[in-house]
Amino acid sequence: MRTSRGEMDKAINDHFGFEAADNLDGVMASLADEVEHEVVPSPAGVQHEKAQVRDYYAMLFASVKGEGVTPLKRYYGEDFVVDETMWHGQISDGRAFLCDGKSGKVSFRLLHIFEFKNGKIAREQAWCDLAAIQRQLGVKLS
Repeated sequence: MRTSRGEMDKAINDHFGFEAADNLDGVMASLADEVEHEVVPSPAGVQHEKAQVRDYYAMLFASVKGEGVTPLKRYYGEDFVVDETMWHGQISDGRAFLCDGKSGKVSFRLLHIFEFKNGKIAREQAWCDLAAIQRQLGVKLS
């Protein structure tokens, strides 16, 4: 059963709203029972167990506070969406972005690839502009 463009938009917007509110139960409810979750880059890697995804979001919510998102583009395919935004907020522990011990205000491009099954998010892959995050947090690159 295909997911309509309107259903995909609603699922993504609800998911982002739950993330913005640090609503762990809401985020988990937006995901299909069988899910693949990955943030690039992340030390957690690809996750297939909902318990692991929940643990990742709990860690993320403890270390990241969003202040706003600027939508840039959204591309649609059959049961998938590619969503590009600029994320603005505060990082209190850069561990989620391979910047252990670093904190500060950041803005960076964020690209999501969502796949859907029966109206739920079955795959979420998020690509973060790590160079922008590192630069803003003062990480010295060799």
